[in-house]
Amino acid sequence: MRSSRSVISKPSALDAGSISWLLAQTFWVGGMAVLQFLLLPAVGKLGLAPLLMEEIMARLNPLMVGLAAVCAGLQVVVLVRAQQWAALWRDMRGQLLLTVLLMAASYLLVTQWAGDAQRWLRFSYLVMLFCGLLLILQPLPRAVTAKPQV
Repeated sequence: MRSSRSVISKPSALDAGSISWLLAQTFWVGGMAVLQFLLLPAVGKLGLAPLLMEEIMARLNPLMVGLAAVCAGLQVVVLVRAQQWAALWRDMRGQLLLTVLLMAASYLLVTQWAGDAQRWLRFSYLVMLFCGLLLILQPLPRAVTAKPQV
């Protein structure tokens, strides 16, 4: 009878790219979810004036979108280094990251030039959050190994 002790106790090795992928994903997806579903409703329950609540959202949301853009950019770098540039177009992770970057850019541009477009800002924020949640379900990017030539 073979002992499976070595299989159970052997941790799976993560490289620096996988670790930075997970860390960046935790920061931006977790941060956006905490802000949207915990922090802002909790501040709203405090009974603050609606104008003050809008000011808090107007300050925190663009900061979180900026963080999401930086972290998604880092994830793009990790994905391209692990695989090839074609992964951005063909891979689900690349498509989700490009969507996040486009939505973050549109959010920040609309905030600068048309700050009263609240529906678009809410829509782009929620699309980024949804893409982040879908990205969590995707496997970590691994380096593509070349097939041996026969």
